[in-house]
Amino acid sequence: MIDYVDIFVFSGKGGNGAVAFRREKYVPRGGPSGGNGGDGGSVIIRSDISANTLINFRYQHHFRAEPGGNGQKSQRTGSDGENLIIIVPPGTVVKTKEGIIIADLEKPGQEIVVAKGGKGGFGNDHFSTATMQTPRFAEKGTPSEEAQLVLELKLIADAGLVGYPNSGKSTLLSVISRSKPKIAPYPFTTLEPCLGLVLLDDGYSFTAADIPGLIEGAHKGKGLGDRFLRHIERTRVILHMVDISEADPVERYWKIREELSGYGCGLAEKTEIIVANKIDLPETKEKLAVFQKEMGKLGKPVFPISAMLRNGLKPLLYATADILRK
Repeated sequence: MIDYVDIFVFSGKGGNGAVAFRREKYVPRGGPSGGNGGDGGSVIIRSDISANTLINFRYQHHFRAEPGGNGQKSQRTGSDGENLIIIVPPGTVVKTKEGIIIADLEKPGQEIVVAKGGKGGFGNDHFSTATMQTPRFAEKGTPSEEAQLVLELKLIADAGLVGYPNSGKSTLLSVISRSKPKIAPYPFTTLEPCLGLVLLDDGYSFTAADIPGLIEGAHKGKGLGDRFLRHIERTRVILHMVDISEADPVERYWKIREELSGYGCGLAEKTEIIVANKIDLPETKEKLAVFQKEMGKLGKPVFPISAMLRNGLKPLLYATADILRK
């Protein structure tokens, strides 16, 4: 997934006005006839559901709109340059190179002009007056605008799956949706976020995103770092998955909570559902009881599941749906 790119945009310059005079057989003195220059095209960034990543920007980083045509004789105006429309996925944030947000294109169809086309210059016919009947000058078109921008994609999902590497996030997404993330018994198997559509028996559906595994220090860039934490910003609920077979599931739970708090952007305040995975393993029974007791002290229920064996999924999914409905 390409979700962070730098681009350079250039609008079209305005066309120059023309200096020209009529040479007509029955017009004894002639007169100015220079036309105006055309306007340059603007660069527009628009969100559209036809795109879902920024992969189109992997090799093309420079975008230039058409310039306006120059004015011509016989009062003919130069042609306007066509606007250049850059298509991005919904959820794309447009920033300056300094990190200032210009626009958040969260919904399909939203757009913003990031480089306005230059205005065409007036031809000498425009400057003709009763006291200046033969102006021998014209106006130049205004120059183009240029900008260096950053496009940052934040996935739009209802529920985000977070947790340590190998906690079962990809396995869960693969069994509750038709998504096919890579699954393997080693850390950091998932190297990019994956989206899946979850359809329940009552017809309700929601999207879930598998966020690559977090580790201690992720909000500072450690491991896969904060590169993927931004994809949780738009989720409405977090499914916090804990591998209950690990030595200290409670400590691992709090480590991930610290990462969410350290990243900021309201991640720690989002509604959370705690999921205890891998309850099919024989050594997890006692650990699950301890974990549920500790979470119970905080008033947080725990949903025990086995993503591999598809046990306990229905209560989890319907609990998630109930929160999203509210």
